[in-house]
Amino acid sequence: MAAKGAARGRAATGTIAGFVFRIARESAHSTQAGMAEAIGVDLATWQGWETGRRPLANVKAGTLLNLRRRLLAMGADPRILHLLDPAMDADRIISATIHPENTAQHPLADWVHTRDTADMIAWALNGTVPPSLARHSTPGRRGPVAKAPLLPTLDRGVFFSQLRETAELAVHMGEDGLLLHRQALYLCSYDRTPEATSWMGHALHTRRDLITVRGWTPHWSTARSTAVALARLGDPQPLLDFIDRAMADDDAAETANLTYWAYWLGSIREPQANDGFMRQGPNNWEPVRLLRGLAAGLHQAPAYVDLYVHSLWALLTNHHWLPLAEPELADSLYAHISGLLDRNGISPRSRRELSAVHYVLRENRA
Repeated sequence: MAAKGAARGRAATGTIAGFVFRIARESAHSTQAGMAEAIGVDLATWQGWETGRRPLANVKAGTLLNLRRRLLAMGADPRILHLLDPAMDADRIISATIHPENTAQHPLADWVHTRDTADMIAWALNGTVPPSLARHSTPGRRGPVAKAPLLPTLDRGVFFSQLRETAELAVHMGEDGLLLHRQALYLCSYDRTPEATSWMGHALHTRRDLITVRGWTPHWSTARSTAVALARLGDPQPLLDFIDRAMADDDAAETANLTYWAYWLGSIREPQANDGFMRQGPNNWEPVRLLRGLAAGLHQAPAYVDLYVHSLWALLTNHHWLPLAEPELADSLYAHISGLLDRNGISPRSRRELSAVHYVLRENRA
């Protein structure tokens, strides 16, 4: 039993970052042996980094910085190198969840994670390739090679079981447990087993009272994540209720929503220790970058279409000039919205807001 636990610990420590590291090396069209020789390390060390047996998170900061710069100089894709940080964050979150005795405080309570981190976690849990890597092609390889840094079935079961327990314990921590509870509950929705779905539905529905609270409070972001998680599980009504009752026509809530999107999608670059940053407003993020992220999400996340539509509407209502700044994106978004308006199944609010966005795009095209 102890041996199995040790093996599981090794597997959960650096697998995701190692996988991204391998893709970065492949983007430079180099072999393991060739890259190890060029960097000046032995082949076993390089292979250990790629497999996670030697976690990159344990490499000295200066050495890791030098590795990134050398890889960049040798032709590695900078967009892939950028993903090493969220990959190491994802490894840390998974490891701390599977082995809670190894950390004093769960990392989900330490900082607000981003979409890149969540995508890396989902990659390890269900094999869904992160959108940031979806278009990256890798060369053919000899022999059986994993296509994703998937956790073994046993580890996934332990992860979700421990995560549900963590979410329940965080409820009893009061204000100190808000961030931990919100982020743990959100990640729990990645488990699609019938038992987990039943637990998740019950846990989320007990928090539905938060959806009706007006204005930003420390609980507002919990309500937002709750509604989004329920939409992922196939229940869109709480998200519609949240938009109607806790966001629409409330300046503080609308600002918080766009600011959270900006952080989630990478328009805010600085890490955030808690959800209080959502009150800061648009002075800390780039509207053009946010428009790109929301437009992409409208294609990628049909379960959350109402939230994407409302957020696009709020962004373009306050920044009519954005289509002129990104004319090609505006044309693509205009065509996509035209198709959405021709379909059935979208809510009355989303149809009204899509029509308004459609008008702004048409009147402000270059």
